[in-house]
Amino acid sequence: MDIDRRYINQIEVLTNVFTIDKNSLKVYLIRRLEEPFKGYWMLPSNLLMTSETIEECALATIEEYVGIKGIHIEQCNVFSKVDRLPNDRILGNSVIGIIDEETLLMHKKKTPYEGVWFNIDEIPKMIFDHANILKDAANHLKSHLNNPLMLKMFFPSDFTLPELQIVYEQILGKKLDRRNFRKRILNLGILEDTNYKTNNKMGRPAKLYRFKESEIEYYE
Repeated sequence: MDIDRRYINQIEVLTNVFTIDKNSLKVYLIRRLEEPFKGYWMLPSNLLMTSETIEECALATIEEYVGIKGIHIEQCNVFSKVDRLPNDRILGNSVIGIIDEETLLMHKKKTPYEGVWFNIDEIPKMIFDHANILKDAANHLKSHLNNPLMLKMFFPSDFTLPELQIVYEQILGKKLDRRNFRKRILNLGILEDTNYKTNNKMGRPAKLYRFKESEIEYYE
């Protein structure tokens, strides 16, 4: 069957990979080594092959550029402006990936690319429409802040409420009242007290919490 070329489009899978590093929300970007925009930063991405799914392409891209295998990913958005790239008609499929800090430290492998974890509030100049795609991904995180499945990807093990509050503040882009945040998050019923506290020699020990497995199963 002959296919009308007017209906043939390439698809670029762009990955927005987030982690928590030293109580800061960060995203992984790589430096572009060719013109146009040589020296600017970009989201790790690849063109989708006919032999793979978008999810397979996203996971392979993250492994290739970031050096991490098999992380949590989810569909974010599609960008289809005809002129999103100057010389080619390529759709942009945005995917979010989340890596917890411990997995990043233990399983990250070296890659041949120049990649940097940037604080979400300190994003450098980016190529083409990548800044808008990243902003959209950050808004996606904002709209899913009460989903324990997503939050557990950042905190798979025990955490304190101040640590969780920092993530909320960085995603929302504003400061939150400590008492109001504590009351609100505990009233959601998604956390359980581990009955343990931090070993903080410099200050008052803080309670450690974890996400309830029953709530995680509800959202899956």
